[in-house]
Amino acid sequence: MKILKLLVIDDEPGIRSGITRILRNYTLSFPFLDEDLSFEVIEAASGEEGIERIDSKLPDIVLLDNRLPGIQGVEVMEYINRKQYDCKVAMITSYPSLEVAVRATHDGASDFIPKPFTPEELKSSLNTITKQLFLKRITAKMKKEGRQVRFQFLSVLSHELKSPLNAMLGYLELMKDRRLGNNLDDYSEMIDRSIERANGMKRLIMDLLDFTKIRFEKSEKKIKEVNLKEVAMLAVDSVQPLAIQNDISIKLDMDDKITFRADPDDMEIIFNNLISNAVKYNKNGGKVTCNVSNREDNIQIVVRDTGIGMSGEEVSKLFNEFVRIKNDRTKGITGSGLGLSILKKLVNIYGGEISVESKENEGSTFTIVFPKNIPSN
Repeated sequence: MKILKLLVIDDEPGIRSGITRILRNYTLSFPFLDEDLSFEVIEAASGEEGIERIDSKLPDIVLLDNRLPGIQGVEVMEYINRKQYDCKVAMITSYPSLEVAVRATHDGASDFIPKPFTPEELKSSLNTITKQLFLKRITAKMKKEGRQVRFQFLSVLSHELKSPLNAMLGYLELMKDRRLGNNLDDYSEMIDRSIERANGMKRLIMDLLDFTKIRFEKSEKKIKEVNLKEVAMLAVDSVQPLAIQNDISIKLDMDDKITFRADPDDMEIIFNNLISNAVKYNKNGGKVTCNVSNREDNIQIVVRDTGIGMSGEEVSKLFNEFVRIKNDRTKGITGSGLGLSILKKLVNIYGGEISVESKENEGSTFTIVFPKNIPSN
């Protein structure tokens, strides 16, 4: 059994002892790990003492109160960031405020646990935090070792399919047993939710398939002249049903003969991500335009939408693995958080650059510039 070090920094002895008691015999198991996980709880009564424990014990998870004698919890978080320690931090506080939440989230807080909390609330939060910790470590390992850990990474993501699948099966069982009677209309909400879950699973699977195609260098055997308009038209065809459903128009503005030397699969992934996101995060009655221009030294791809847009802070996190923009505007929009990180990796492979301009409630513009003379790997 693998033991994770969990540091509780809180000036209330009852909170520290309560957490120790709750986690004494508690174990976690994930299908993507070979062994169960348990927790070794370490305690600190102040920010200064917490920093000493962090330096000496190197905890995996820190449960951090913000109101502490001496230095405050957010200052401890800043210290963890400066030292670049490999741990996850959750705030536990009786005094939640927007200012503290924004500052803590900006500094990397993974969760907020309001006092008083029940044992089940603590365990549920730790389940999520621990999963995030291992996803982060597996991703970091991938960057160093490449393909050797890809299958483990895929198993982590495959685990995320279980929840929507269980929900769909539950709805189907209710419909099979005629729990609401024999009138099909009474099951409309269940059917709609099942379709939504199925679409979310489909998007996740497509991201998984795209991820398996990514290489850390170009395969010259697959490089050929790719007609970019043909690829863009295929991407439009795949997302057209959703666009029609939401009355979104898609316009391609490009020459029929613009070509680029690349792997066709890579270009397909790039256009699929750009155009499908422009539709998915748009508004009813919105517009999407895709412009590809052939310049002297480069090829420029610009995809604009009139959608919900993003803040500057949201844009800064956009290309990180497993990052999904969560706010009132994106409520109900599902995804794996992998699509744009995949996109950026592919752009980098071909020596290109990607940039984003966005305004909340006005829309976003993604621009990719590929040099015609691609640097060799």
